[in-house]
Amino acid sequence: MLDRITAWLYERLGSRYWLVLAIGQALVSVFVALVTVVILASYYDASAHQVARLATFGSILTAIAIFAASVRTRSAFCAVRTWHDTADPTPAETVSAWETAATLTYRQFRRNSWWINPVVVLPTSVFGVILFDLRWVDFFALVLACVVPAVYATVLSYSAGEMLSRPLVADIAKVLPDDFPFARLGLPVRKRIMLGPSVYTIATALLVASLLGDRDGSDDLVLAVVASVCVGLALSQELSVLLAEAITMPIERVRAAMAKVADGDLTTRVPVMTSDELGELAHDFNLMTRGLEEREQMRAAFGTYVDKEVAALILSGQFPEEGVEIDVSIMFCDVRGFTSYAESAPAPEVIAALNRMFEVIVPIVDRHGGHIDKFIGDGLMAVFGAPELFPDHADRAVAAACEIVAAVAAKDAGLRVAAGVNTGRVVAGSIGGAGRLNFSVIGDAVNTAARVEAATRQTGDDVLITAATAAMLQREVPLVSRGSVPLKGKAEPLEVFAPMPEVAADPSARALPAR
Repeated sequence: MLDRITAWLYERLGSRYWLVLAIGQALVSVFVALVTVVILASYYDASAHQVARLATFGSILTAIAIFAASVRTRSAFCAVRTWHDTADPTPAETVSAWETAATLTYRQFRRNSWWINPVVVLPTSVFGVILFDLRWVDFFALVLACVVPAVYATVLSYSAGEMLSRPLVADIAKVLPDDFPFARLGLPVRKRIMLGPSVYTIATALLVASLLGDRDGSDDLVLAVVASVCVGLALSQELSVLLAEAITMPIERVRAAMAKVADGDLTTRVPVMTSDELGELAHDFNLMTRGLEEREQMRAAFGTYVDKEVAALILSGQFPEEGVEIDVSIMFCDVRGFTSYAESAPAPEVIAALNRMFEVIVPIVDRHGGHIDKFIGDGLMAVFGAPELFPDHADRAVAAACEIVAAVAAKDAGLRVAAGVNTGRVVAGSIGGAGRLNFSVIGDAVNTAARVEAATRQTGDDVLITAATAAMLQREVPLVSRGSVPLKGKAEPLEVFAPMPEVAADPSARALPAR
């Protein structure tokens, strides 16, 4: 409820919201000041008129001090509003504004608390001595009695300031970069826990002592303060330590585990030690890391069955569902004489031979910037120029084809391969349905590349490319025309060329049995 009210005030008041911060903190401190005056007056049999005068004096002084402190830190608030009014702030400006807003109250109290309390306590004590007609030695008793409420008011005012500052922080946190360099600049949780209960217990003890104990002058007042401090510290110190350990240690364990996850260790788990909110935090963390681990396993498996570049592109969600038209070079690669080899060899040996061959071919395709579109029995189809756009995709495809032929021949695995390359416009995208999709390219250019690879059986070459691919080559590659050859599905014969690198020029590389 309070968050909604403060957010509404922040939106309505804008740059004047600093007044809400000042008034909220002043009201808390003034309330404590009023209670303190009543307690002090009870020890000196003061009249209602004297109590009212001292209360008015102390309240006005407290309000002035709080407003003066707020004015001193108004520049920090204005810096946050400047960020808010900037049309397109940079990430660095956003991070700087967030740090200012998140530490606004902390910096205000570090800068001002050392003078606010003396400015309020000392004049109020002097006025109390004069008003109650006390001895000047009683001044020290009044100052001592005001110290505990002053510290208590500081803690309450600090909490109110942080609560009222939330709209500023939330305004910036919505656009804060996820990877910004976080630094601990605010008041640590351990110190909050150590300080809060102690101050609260001491203030409560003083109030109880004042209500139930003797109240006859400065001696009783000093005794009540000393007893309250001793009892409060004795009762709260151990409790504060236990609370600090019970709260901060589980948080530190989660932080340490998160650091391991950030370093890539997704097997990290946090022991669930309690059945409260902190135990729930540890449990939820473990569920999150298990989900991340499963997703990473899925990504790794996805990358095994799908080209890594394609997997990254699909997982990024940046590729349009309707696909794109793009110019690419397509390479088909096939094993010569595989049918007869498969008929004569045991099935496990055939699979092992194919896997050994693909272990040679796939890295070559990757090295030249292509990606494996699909494995087709004893062959494969590779695409150059998608999803990564390479202007020299034709050169890469031809170089990969020649290197594959040479590498497989050098492997001496009893298998020989041939390759066909064609260049043209295709549609690249996710193709499929009913929850089964495959990133691929389709178009006449793909069919032509497959027919060109089949034409190697007619020409006896290891590698053939089309005129479209030859026209796109950016580097000098010796080519020999094999004339126009009829291709299945084509109305007109198509001219093909054989690259003549050293491996292709080697006659033994072409002396392979026809399939």
